[in-house]
Amino acid sequence: MRIQSSGVSLLLTALVPGLASASGFDCQHIKVDGYKYDLSPLKGVHEVTHGVTTDDFVTNTTYRLNICNILGSAAHQGKATCGASRNICGFVQRSPKDGNGGTEFGFPIVGLDHGGHGSKDPEVKRLKQDNPDSEGLLVKLAGGEYKGDDNEQKAKAAGAVIEFQCDPDRSGLEGLHTLQDTLEDTPAQILRRLTATADEGETPKNSSLQFRSFGPADDDTYILRLDWRTRYACDDYQKQKGDSSGSKSWGFFTWLIIIAFLCTAAYLIFGSWLNYNRYGARGWDLLPHGDTIRDVPYIFQDWLRRVINTLQGAGSRGGYSAV
Repeated sequence: MRIQSSGVSLLLTALVPGLASASGFDCQHIKVDGYKYDLSPLKGVHEVTHGVTTDDFVTNTTYRLNICNILGSAAHQGKATCGASRNICGFVQRSPKDGNGGTEFGFPIVGLDHGGHGSKDPEVKRLKQDNPDSEGLLVKLAGGEYKGDDNEQKAKAAGAVIEFQCDPDRSGLEGLHTLQDTLEDTPAQILRRLTATADEGETPKNSSLQFRSFGPADDDTYILRLDWRTRYACDDYQKQKGDSSGSKSWGFFTWLIIIAFLCTAAYLIFGSWLNYNRYGARGWDLLPHGDTIRDVPYIFQDWLRRVINTLQGAGSRGGYSAV
């Protein structure tokens, strides 16, 4: 697979970085039922590949997605394209087993049209609304179309349903094959990955992002279903994140106090050693500025007495009254 860039797609990505958010889904500021979620750590272009082998064909479909922004130049694969202003695209490579010919095409699943119009019609809800034992987010997005490799077939509406499942032990990026990986792959690595995917018929088990299905729903809309396990879908993650940052702040001040104490101790020890070796000092004379240190209690008493006298003097009304 080779990723081709387009001048128009690069311009869209550079000039309209917030196009995904402007169309109705902001992955960084999600509020549902009083809970706040931030899925922005999952940003970037990721992909999963699903392979199917039949008696006559080997079909590999790569689903490329960026939940926080448009795909831009990543909306192209070989000769296939699906529009730079999309968020999720599918790329099909169907090869006959006899090696004669083959089919390659792309189709949009989620996003705006080529002119930047339309909406992804986002729908976000907590998984607990349907299943009290589950935790996470269910995100439904639309804005695509699918008609397969038959150009005469009428295009059907397409969309995606992503189930972000709470997993405190996962960032959500484990096992993902990203766009950067694709760019760095050699042809042999690409062929090996596609062949392994076609044999397994599913994405690797250790991947946080899992392909579930793609096909027509009850309303004849083609739906891509994905499961994404990540700690960022946990209800209390933002709260725990805030507590963690507070602990870090306290740790900083603790270390600051420790360092100040060690510096003071080092100064006193070095000063005492110097006074002992240079002047043969003993007792209080060992300490640097020993006279000042001995006078500290008396200085404090005098300061405290002066403060008390000042306060008492301000409260009294002495002197003579005018006749």
